[in-house]
Amino acid sequence: MAQLLDGKALAKQIQTDRISAIQAWTQQVGRPPGLAVLMVGDNPASAAYVRNKERACERIGVASLGKHLPQEIDQNEVAREILALNENPNVDGILVQLPLPSHLEPSSLLSLIDSRKDVDGLHPLNLGRLVRGEPGLRSCTPAGIMRLLTEYDLPLAGKRAVVLGRSILVGKPIGLMLLAANATPTFAHSKTENLSELIRSADILIAAVGIPQLVTQEMVKPGSIVIDVGINRVEDAATGKSRLVGDVDFDSVEPIAGAITPVPGGIGPMTVTMLLENTIMSYCDRNHLSFSSD
Repeated sequence: MAQLLDGKALAKQIQTDRISAIQAWTQQVGRPPGLAVLMVGDNPASAAYVRNKERACERIGVASLGKHLPQEIDQNEVAREILALNENPNVDGILVQLPLPSHLEPSSLLSLIDSRKDVDGLHPLNLGRLVRGEPGLRSCTPAGIMRLLTEYDLPLAGKRAVVLGRSILVGKPIGLMLLAANATPTFAHSKTENLSELIRSADILIAAVGIPQLVTQEMVKPGSIVIDVGINRVEDAATGKSRLVGDVDFDSVEPIAGAITPVPGGIGPMTVTMLLENTIMSYCDRNHLSFSSD
């Protein structure tokens, strides 16, 4: 039976440990850390994610300064909103909730965010710092994965890691972070040949493709570390109700894995927590305060 990597419990602990420091800093600076999430349109999944972020901010004393923009807003208007937040002294972190409506081009909008406030780690400067191994704001989901692996004291150096997915949000950055931790990462994607064989070679598997329960028991190396980033809503055949599942078939893989994250309750809560950590890091940097990730 695998060790359960409880991201929900760890995320709660990390957040709780920040509360007293945030209270002290708020007194010292005269304001709390501020996070602005820009949401465009009425995508139900995005709305749920934004509510989770707002609740997390409220829980630890971070000001939630987000804006909900109409579906039909044009590129220039969104750009103006971002530039205004760049200049707002009460905003330490800016996040554009993805996906955006199809008429908006996300890459150019993300590049407008002040790199010091880019708490999603997607500005070209922060991505470049990641490639160069320099300090900077890191993409939240990969940062959450690395924090989880570190807190559970799981060995990375010398291990073979297979990253299933190559997105700029998760796949590419987590591969670079694992490389920096002296693991040996390999990327897999829809065009990869002998995919099952490659996955089975992994000491560490990162599944981030958005295909429900793609990874099954026979594809997984016994004793390996399985990190499931997928969040997929499927209909339960028995009840007719929808439920959340990952990219990994948890029930079949859990008995043979060495360690595994559940869905929900694994990487999702860690992603939100790393968003808060990035906001606090930016706040401390802008106000010349000492920040520690321990």
